[in-house]
Amino acid sequence: MSETEEDDSHKTPFELLGAEAVTRIAMRFYSVMAEDERALADLHECDEDGQIVRPMQEKFALFLVGWLGGPQLYIEQYGHPRLRMRHRHVKIDKAMRDAWLRCMATALDEEKLARPLREFLDERFYGMADHLINV
Repeated sequence: MSETEEDDSHKTPFELLGAEAVTRIAMRFYSVMAEDERALADLHECDEDGQIVRPMQEKFALFLVGWLGGPQLYIEQYGHPRLRMRHRHVKIDKAMRDAWLRCMATALDEEKLARPLREFLDERFYGMADHLINV
């Protein structure tokens, strides 16, 4: 194992990805949602072109930065994420979870991540999405 590989094993997903990649993932996630999962996109505020509004995308990017081990900018601006509470007004079932995960998988696919990181992220995103099921 090289010194670099050893060092990477102690890095957070945010450190491995970097702020630009995390932001790209968040933005691409919402564009995929608007293109391929209209029922999910329609749960969000959308512009006249049917795209989720930019402030929502930026807020999600801040959340992802902190959730992946980066600076806690989301918490500084909005408080604790309290995901279940913030999503309680939406009926989330397994089909919605799976649609959300498809959007995230497409966004992650475009980053061409190393297998260990991708598998870790897939597992974490599944856990988060599954936790939000409320019906």
